[in-house]
Amino acid sequence: MNEVREAIATAFEVRPLTSEDRTWVQRVLRQYWASTTQVARGRVFQADELPGFGAWRGSEPVGVITYDIHGAECEIVTHNAMAGHGGIGSCLLAELRTLARERACSRLWLVTTNDNVPAMRFYQRRGFDFVAIHRDAIAQARRLKPEIPDTGMDGVPIRHEIEMEQKL
Repeated sequence: MNEVREAIATAFEVRPLTSEDRTWVQRVLRQYWASTTQVARGRVFQADELPGFGAWRGSEPVGVITYDIHGAECEIVTHNAMAGHGGIGSCLLAELRTLARERACSRLWLVTTNDNVPAMRFYQRRGFDFVAIHRDAIAQARRLKPEIPDTGMDGVPIRHEIEMEQKL
């Protein structure tokens, strides 16, 4: 098992985002999130301007995670692994968890939507738990970000924000 993890880790490099990475980060955000603007719990983020980590396989970007540290909390704002199930998402998350601990954060958290079962499964498998279901919060989010579709994965209506956390 450790040999598999080492092979995954050597297949790509994870490093902090730089200003030179912003163009492809913008492309990823528009592709996966319909916009560089993100909304969670009524807060609006310009996600392409946030700090984060990127993963590269050679010169090809294969993953990105952006975050916002506010007080003792580190919020995951966006998280994408573009190369499927190769450990990229897990490595990006591990890098952010390490940084959050170094910055004395006591909580690593995120908001997803009720249709995003793959994200809920991913984070639960990595030690996150459900903290709250913010019923019908997407109606307010759509006022701030009209690009949020009515229907999401598997035809599920997008209505609720699901808050998940991991205590550090």
